Amino acid sequence: MTSRLYRDRGIVLRTYKAGESDRIIVFLTEQNGKVRAIAKGVRKTRSKFGGRLEPLSMLEIQLHRGRDLDVVNQVETIDSTHGVFGDLDSMTEAIAVLEAVDQLVPDREPVPHMYRMLVGVRRTLLTRPSPLVVPAFLWKLLASEGVHPVLDRCSVCGEVPEGDKDFSTFDLHHGGVTCSTCRTGMSISRPALDLMRDVLGGRLGDALDRAHHPGGQTLDDPVVNEVALLATKAFEHHVERRLRSVSIFERHDPGS
Repeated sequence: MTSRLYRDRGIVLRTYKAGESDRIIVFLTEQNGKVRAIAKGVRKTRSKFGGRLEPLSMLEIQLHRGRDLDVVNQVETIDSTHGVFGDLDSMTEAIAVLEAVDQLVPDREPVPHMYRMLVGVRRTLLTRPSPLVVPAFLWKLLASEGVHPVLDRCSVCGEVPEGDKDFSTFDLHHGGVTCSTCRTGMSISRPALDLMRDVLGGRLGDALDRAHHPGGQTLDDPVVNEVALLATKAFEHHVERRLRSVSIFERHDPGS
């Protein structure tokens, strides 16, 4: 008989209470995709691994496969989240990233590319956080799902701009920029369009380096905010639901 025990690496997406002392943990694992498991007794003060099962924690886990929920048997920390959750802005960004993955990934379907992406964005949040991290991740998530925005030609008629001309509108339904003739959708500035092209055109590292400020996050960059708002709307349009953590892109009012 095949053992129901299995080991994997995983990142905690979210947790919620179950019963008087248990907790349901949602992992994105390297080999088994998104897994829901019950961690029994972890809300008791003497739990041996309750404190390790925090959102964004990277873990080695042993699980017992169940019909609806697996059971957490062992937990070993690979990397904790203290560097993120000690900072309010980074914490909010982390929550947005985890929510996006949780909404996009189906249960028990191996998605190793998605796991690698989450490992990468987790590292970025820990080492060079900025307001660009989440919108860039959302755009890369969509592209990985085959929803790559059209940025170099009109998404309606296929027209390519000539000379110094460029597009000034983006249509969510058509999935890209629109020309002056087909003009529909939201306005988009030239700097925001250039930034999106960097994020999705192989220059993401450079864009993240420019957005990162070692002395603290710069939260009122209008170009990053524009790209963030459009990323949120595009992601919500794709998954057909609202991101609860959408306030990350709306909370920064320079006048507040």
